[in-house]
Amino acid sequence: MSEKDNALNDDLHRGLEERHIQMMAIGGAIGVGLFLGSASAIKTAGPAILACYAITGIFLFCIMRALGEMAVENPIAGSFSAYANQFIGPLAGYLTGWTYWFMWIVTCMAEVTAVGVYVNFWLPGIPQWVSALAAVACMTVVNLIAVKAFGEFEFWFALIKVITIIFMIILGMVMITTGFGNGGHPTGISNLWNNGGFFAKGVKGPVMAMVMVAFAFVGVELIGVTAGEAKNPEKTIPSAINKVFYRIMIFYVGAIFVIMSLYPWASLGTIGSPFVATFSKLGIGAAAGIINFVVLTAALSACNSGIFTTGRMLYNLSLQGSAPKPFGNLSKAQVPKNAILISAGFMLVGVFLNFIVPAKVFAYVTSLATFAGVFSWFMILLAQMKFRKSLTSEQVKNLKFPMKGYPFTNYISVAFLVFIIVVMCLNPDTLVAVIVGPLWLGILVAYYYGSGLNKRFSSNKEDKDMVA
Repeated sequence: MSEKDNALNDDLHRGLEERHIQMMAIGGAIGVGLFLGSASAIKTAGPAILACYAITGIFLFCIMRALGEMAVENPIAGSFSAYANQFIGPLAGYLTGWTYWFMWIVTCMAEVTAVGVYVNFWLPGIPQWVSALAAVACMTVVNLIAVKAFGEFEFWFALIKVITIIFMIILGMVMITTGFGNGGHPTGISNLWNNGGFFAKGVKGPVMAMVMVAFAFVGVELIGVTAGEAKNPEKTIPSAINKVFYRIMIFYVGAIFVIMSLYPWASLGTIGSPFVATFSKLGIGAAAGIINFVVLTAALSACNSGIFTTGRMLYNLSLQGSAPKPFGNLSKAQVPKNAILISAGFMLVGVFLNFIVPAKVFAYVTSLATFAGVFSWFMILLAQMKFRKSLTSEQVKNLKFPMKGYPFTNYISVAFLVFIIVVMCLNPDTLVAVIVGPLWLGILVAYYYGSGLNKRFSSNKEDKDMVA
């Protein structure tokens, strides 16, 4: 990385402490899908969904280790977009940055709209667009104040989710072993195999569910984006990444293990949210309100993270020359204010579009977000392979956080992502993402060459080579 790039990135304030990044790592891996979407995943795979989460968690850990190797050596705000630009080429960085930016914009369009639905649970008289507007406005102000303000909000949002899941796991295990809340009759864990066996849906069920499981984890790569503003990235990034796998085991596998032990898996699609049902069974009358509050904070967390991430991606794309120069400007609080404001503006457009665009069209756009997440994981693995090949044997020995099992872990992780794309092609509901995603990339490539960006990057490279 050039001295100029380092100087520019050093302008961002390193205000994220270790506890902020640790909680962001958890929050990135735990989404609304666990609280509301887990019943659908269980219905598709049966009890074998536990294996799906464990297997995907292993590959996700490999991908995060690849990201961590680069993030510790080059802790910059653009993260994998900047690494793709540096180690693969300008086109790769351009595609990665804009695709990931759009992924979070679309995700936040859906999340802020959902905020209105959750608020209406308590205040049905308030129009949904009012709640959505308030959510975007509040999270934008938080991100403009200082990066530490973003970190504090994300810390508490993640903590709410963590406490809820741990509480449910502990009480659920008590019910399983003692019968508390079940008339004194321990439920045991026989529900995991009594209703058709562990692989009750055969092999096809778990295979098809892998796509839903992979999508549930999109967002954990946010750890890398925080590296540019971490106080001590050499310590905090490795610590957060190393804990990703067992957090997935505890929060996903642990929670779903308890749920499927308490209820026959085939009945979960008919009882609404498994979390609400479990809390209700324990005699907690306000179960629905508690879970609604947790899901509301999860949606606000996604909006908060989305504004943070899109702002940093635009900021770095500006430094690369792939976005207008004003997006590279920082406020007095050392945050990319212009990039944050324009990203928030697009999220507001999404709120408006959600009312006037037919639901099917909006679903097509949302499917691009899922494709973008898998694409970003591909680019992380490829960038790390290029990065490693650029090092001498002595430099490899001196890496502070080397990826374990390189290059074997890269190859099997890439194969896993290819497998996910293939499975997406087999399901009509996800096939649209495989069609729309490449079309989006094609539009970006056409603009890249049509606008002359390729010539500009080529000219810049020649200038640097002459200076060298």
